[in-house]
Formats: sequence, structure tokens, C-alpha cells
Amino acid sequence: MNLLVNGDAEQGSGGTAEPVGQVVGWVVRQGAPALVGYDVGDGYPTPDDPGPAGGAAGTRFFSGGNSPFTTLVQEVALPASGTTGHRAVDAGRVRYALGGWLGGYAGQEDGVRLSVEFRDRAGTPLALSVLGPVTAGERGHATAMLERRAEAAVPPGARSAHVQLSFTRTGTGTSNDGYADAISLGLTASGRHS
Repeated sequence: MNLLVNGDAEQGSGGTAEPVGQVVGWVVRQGAPALVGYDVGDGYPTPDDPGPAGGAAGTRFFSGGNSPFTTLVQEVALPASGTTGHRAVDAGRVRYALGGWLGGYAGQEDGVRLSVEFRDRAGTPLALSVLGPVTAGERGHATAMLERRAEAAVPPGARSAHVQLSFTRTGTGTSNDGYADAISLGLTASGRHS
């Protein structure tokens, strides 16, 4: 189960390359993102470009809009009970999987980083995992999104996860062409006892 709200950019206003002021489920900390439709054209990713396939793609994806730096944040409270609850976390029996499709435009190095930082009850950082950015070379200098994933144990004492999408424009022009879609954070019981 995905703990993130609107990890696929499908909810709320958007559908064009125009920046939006708010994104359902996310807090816009910096810049102005766009929730771009795969049907927009004009060099943006289409269903024919490498990226999430089938139903995973939906109809829209995140982009950095037209700001040099755009940051979206989502705070996730970890379950208090159950097989992935606090007791299981503290016993080292819960694993997380962070994933998403990250990319950019043609030969440009505009990109996006996806990160999760686990924090304790007081908000102190315990562990950090960062994915991306996907370079133009990794994309074959083509407009594309590639899947990136990280899996590890949730650190004992963790009570929340701070998830962040950070889009960076590195080249000239006005568009921040870091792209992201199908962002997810899931927890599983590992069955390991410590």
C-alpha cells in the first residue's frame, strides 16, 4: 500500500504545462510545480516515451514548472499498530520501499531527486535515502523517466517519514524539466526478529 497521497500527480488542478499553486497531498515549499498531462506534447513526455507503463502512468506527471528550484514535501505518520506498527519498527522487523520514475528532457541535465528521511518522535532525523537525479546520459539523451527504487529497514524509533521531491533547473530557458511520476512509499513486515 502506498503511504503517499497523490504520488501519481492525478489529483487536483493541472493537466497543462502551467504551474499550479497547490498540489493535493503535498506542501509546496519552494517554486511552483506543474502537473503536466502526457498529452500536452511540445517536448514533454508522452505515453510513447520511456516511463511508467500502463495504468501506473495515469494521465499526468510532476514537473518543476518554471522555477529554478521547486520542492514538494509530504509528511507521513508511520502506523502505530499492526505488523508495521511502532513495536515492529523498534524491533527491526519493518522494511520500507521508496520508488518512483524520475527523468528529464532530451540532453538537458534538469532533474529531480526523491528522498525519504525517517524521524523519531521528537523530529530528529534517523536515516535518509535519496534517489536521482537521473542524468541525461542515463536517459540516452532522450526525454524519458527511469524507475528508481530503494529498500532497507526502517530505523528503530522512527515515527514519521519526510518525503521530498526536489526539482532543479540546470540549463538555460524557463522550464524546469525535471519529471517524476508514480512516487510511492510502502512498508512491509520483514519477519526478522532481533
